[in-house]
Amino acid sequence: MRLNKFLQRAGVASRRKADLLIMKGAVRINGQPVTEPWHPVDPERDRVEVEGREVHLDPKRHYFKFYKPRGVVSTLADPHAKRTLSEYLPSGLRLFPVGRLDKDSEGLIILTDDGDLAFRLTHPRFQVKKRYRVEVGRPIAPRDLARLKAGLLLDDGPFQPTCVRKVDEKRVELTLHEGRKREIRRAFLSLGYRVERLVRLSIGPIELGRLRPGELVPLSEAELGALRRATLQAQRSRAETVSDFH
Repeated sequence: MRLNKFLQRAGVASRRKADLLIMKGAVRINGQPVTEPWHPVDPERDRVEVEGREVHLDPKRHYFKFYKPRGVVSTLADPHAKRTLSEYLPSGLRLFPVGRLDKDSEGLIILTDDGDLAFRLTHPRFQVKKRYRVEVGRPIAPRDLARLKAGLLLDDGPFQPTCVRKVDEKRVELTLHEGRKREIRRAFLSLGYRVERLVRLSIGPIELGRLRPGELVPLSEAELGALRRATLQAQRSRAETVSDFH
């Protein structure tokens, strides 16, 4: 197994952050520093340390859904943040968030130590849908609703919801495949609207449902199965599209 994948599966960090840890010399295998993310490691025989702390693969994986409240930063540690996800996590587990939300937004986040599933849920190529409810400060004009449905061009690329549904005069629900930094807020601002409240309602088949702000619950077997099927189906669909193209 490659070292960066080992660290991801062990819940130490995402694949990208694991690469950074390795390249800066924070990781040792059997007492020797290793700086190549692709360096092979045997989970059963090798002793792996990250910044002096031994790391093991736990054969059991953990999956939770969490209602992130407003004012909480979607990270486990941030010296500049008053509140982070760490205050809500069960002790003894190394979980990391899937589907980050900015501090002022709220709603569904998945927390897990399954790096492979986390990768499939977050990488744009798997096209896992995420649904949001957006509330703005004034009624949304019909022409602006039509522009949202048609898609907008932002500074960093297109904003193209796969579904836009009007809830009432000031609220709409949007479904997106990817989530660039504050793109929903920026899209509405480009139309002259200030977002007053932004709630993520679902990630793939997992629904926020009746969760309350700050509540953390394990995924049920049915939810986990649906989540895995959704990511695998997206992977197959992409492979078929690429095959047809070639």
